[in-house]
Amino acid sequence: MQLTLLSVTFIMKETVVMVAKTSFENRPCPIARSLDAVGEWWSILLLRDAFQGLTRFDQFQKSLDIAPNILTRRLNSLVERGLFEKRVYCERPLRHEYVLTAKARDFRPVLLSLLAWGNKHLAPEGPSLVMVDRADGRWAEPVLVDRQTGSELDSEGFTLATGPTATNRMRQRYRFSTAGSGLPLVENTVIEHRSDEARQ
Repeated sequence: MQLTLLSVTFIMKETVVMVAKTSFENRPCPIARSLDAVGEWWSILLLRDAFQGLTRFDQFQKSLDIAPNILTRRLNSLVERGLFEKRVYCERPLRHEYVLTAKARDFRPVLLSLLAWGNKHLAPEGPSLVMVDRADGRWAEPVLVDRQTGSELDSEGFTLATGPTATNRMRQRYRFSTAGSGLPLVENTVIEHRSDEARQ
């Protein structure tokens, strides 16, 4: 008796659902606004590479192994957000480079905080990237401190407080408010009437 093996191929149709991205650009919270500007992971990695001196499309693509269409969108977004300045470095053929702005350079401490957090919690095998002192090669530990006192901000002596432009909804979320730098904190009270929440 002869057995015949049949090879059956199943073709699966992939359904792609496009979900509109929620914008945090107009949220009152500065953390939400920051995420809207640089929260996408490719954007943060592009900034990381730019701080290492990369400026050109092919350099970013080689470093990140990213699809050209995605890279184009991310670079354009960073330009629109004021984090990269787009400059012509070759006329024929037309080529551009992407240079960090002052706004982007202010993001460097955030990257260093991510570096420290990742090494502490997500690298059981040990650090693959560290911050060092150029003078002696000593490993540096990035920490966030108060400019005036030098105290670390992760201590219990510091807390988040709503500022002068906070919405009522924000004052419900946080315990304290402050009217300005160095002024006493005021304890927030729960607001019963929420008629303005729809526009918060």
